[in-house]
Amino acid sequence: MVVNDPEIVAELTALYPKYEAALVSNNAGTLTAMFWESPHALRFGATENLHGSEEIAAFRKSRPAVNLERTVKRLDIVTFGRDFGSVTLEFERVVGGKTVQGRQSQVWVRFPDGWKIVSAHVSTLP
Repeated sequence: MVVNDPEIVAELTALYPKYEAALVSNNAGTLTAMFWESPHALRFGATENLHGSEEIAAFRKSRPAVNLERTVKRLDIVTFGRDFGSVTLEFERVVGGKTVQGRQSQVWVRFPDGWKIVSAHVSTLP
C-alpha cells in the first residue's frame, strides 16, 4: 500500500475546498451528497451525534445559515492506497466577538460513484 500517492492526495486536495465552500454557504445539498449514503455514516458535531446519512441530512437542512465563516489554519491530508484517506484541519471562527479554535477530522473512502465522507468529527477547544 502506498501512503500519500501524489495522485490520490491531489484528488482529495481538489475535493476538500468544495466541501469547505458548501459548509460556509450552508449548501445542504452538496454537503449531504459528499457523505456516504448509509446508516453507517457518522458525524459527531460540536453539539450533536448523528448516526446515518438520514440524520446527517436532516441536521444539514435544519441548521441555521448564520455565522458559518471560519478560517482554516492547518489542513492535512493523508491517503492510504488509492481508496482511503483522512482530512484533518484546525480552524478559527468568531463567535460572539470571541475567536474560537476548532478542529475537524474526516475519513474519506472511494466508492464506485466517487469519494465520500464516511465519518466526521468537529469540536472546539475550551
